[in-house]
Amino acid sequence: MAQLDFLAVGDIVTEPFIKLQDAYIATGENDEENLCMRFGDKIPYESKTLAVAVGNASNAAVAAARLGVSAALRAYVCDDRYGKECLEVLAAEKVATDHMVTEAGKETNYHFVLWFKTDRTILVKHEEFSYTAPELKESPKWLYLSSLAANSLPYHEALVALLEKHPDTKLAFQPGTFQMSLGADKLHKLYERSDLFFCNKEEAARILGHHDTSDIKKLLTDVRALGPKTVVITDGTEGAYANDGERMLFIPMYPDTRGPYERTGAGDAFASTVTVALALGKTLDEALLWGPINSMSVVQDVGAQKGLLSRGVLETYLAKAPTTYKVQVI
Repeated sequence: MAQLDFLAVGDIVTEPFIKLQDAYIATGENDEENLCMRFGDKIPYESKTLAVAVGNASNAAVAAARLGVSAALRAYVCDDRYGKECLEVLAAEKVATDHMVTEAGKETNYHFVLWFKTDRTILVKHEEFSYTAPELKESPKWLYLSSLAANSLPYHEALVALLEKHPDTKLAFQPGTFQMSLGADKLHKLYERSDLFFCNKEEAARILGHHDTSDIKKLLTDVRALGPKTVVITDGTEGAYANDGERMLFIPMYPDTRGPYERTGAGDAFASTVTVALALGKTLDEALLWGPINSMSVVQDVGAQKGLLSRGVLETYLAKAPTTYKVQVI
């Protein structure tokens, strides 16, 4: 087997999107926004859309394949309808399924997305699969690690051991909710092994054990002190920041007068596209220019994959970018 450019590791899921119309947002503690509906009532919804073979790692693998690199996914499904559909979608997207595992006696992950206005709240239940590290005959250029279930701490340790056997493989780490809840100490070997680390501003503060997101330079410095060579922190529509130990950088979001339609997958598109650009030999500055373009495209459709771009289309957007769309040193 030829060397893989991009091996994504994480969970895969089927997600029905339920578009709400009768709800509202209330602000709670620490300025957290809460989705609210009438309790004990029948709530009308506007529409439903089914997204198959999604999830952080799966979204990343599909993004990589559409950008033209060789991509594979290591995730677990059950031998049920949803598992079979996930494998079919991956094959259609030209994501290699050699490292996929079908485990009997479980259920393929199935989450519910409550879509209100342009954002979403996701009801999640990760099946606790019998995670084992994949067997690799060749070292992939990049291993992209993202969200896993709550029983996966031994799996992370096995992945560290796998990476020790493949020192030439670069690691991109985009932690999910459980990985962040573990804290950096328990996953310190992964943080220290990471060539690229992605999170948003609120997640950075959570990883560091506080709620203060006001000083982006301090967040970049403190997260990088945990071990990653390059840290990238996104800030929604405000853009993204990076720290490679020598420079702190800012990239604005790609300008789009249409505005977002549905925001699911914007972070996955950004992180995976930056990683793919580096796998293709781009510099960090060039890679940061690629990421927001795929994010901009994804939020124009429902779900995390429909709007993912081919390399040719992405480069067309880049060629048409205004002069204000550039990487800045901060």
